[in-house]
Amino acid sequence: MSRYTGPRVRVMRALGCDLPGFSRKKIERRPYPPGQHGQARHKLSEYKVRLIEKQKLRFGYGVSEVQLRRLMVEAGRSKAAPGEKLIELLERRLDNVVFRAGFARTIPAARQLVCHGFVHVNGQRVDVASFRVNQGQTISLVPKVWKNPHVLAAIADETILHASWLNVDKGTFSAKVAAMPDSTSALFPVDVQRVVEFYSLRL
Repeated sequence: MSRYTGPRVRVMRALGCDLPGFSRKKIERRPYPPGQHGQARHKLSEYKVRLIEKQKLRFGYGVSEVQLRRLMVEAGRSKAAPGEKLIELLERRLDNVVFRAGFARTIPAARQLVCHGFVHVNGQRVDVASFRVNQGQTISLVPKVWKNPHVLAAIADETILHASWLNVDKGTFSAKVAAMPDSTSALFPVDVQRVVEFYSLRL
């Protein structure tokens, strides 16, 4: 998957909201779009509004456009509301679960733990960031990284909001999926109906 390596605060300013999984920084000091005319008032088109909501999900969960389109297709085929199902599928990604459990301070950092083989699901090593967790499964870090300074910093960071659908045990560096996430599980404001509308014209 292509990885975004550009300025993160600039992206969040363009989207108009903080994305906790994307960057630890915030846009409160300059809460307006970047660029020379960032503070000027602009009337947004319907397309631009839908695009912004879609980009929030893409950068907020660290997925590529191809991955997001595939998830949208899958959500559209489910019996649940497409928007709600899309949020559920994104939240159940293993890299996001590691982040929401508080074992990493951002989703890219969580993805690195997963890809390096430091994360187990029900005792089995899983090194695929897009792996989808299910209710009842236990996600844990291998003892090798328990003293890693980045992991310890994440564990001690009280600004990381743990997901209500996870039962986290910081002592054993593990978390159990107690329930399935829903449309309110996202850490940032997003109008999922706008995202559905964006893809309805393109799928």
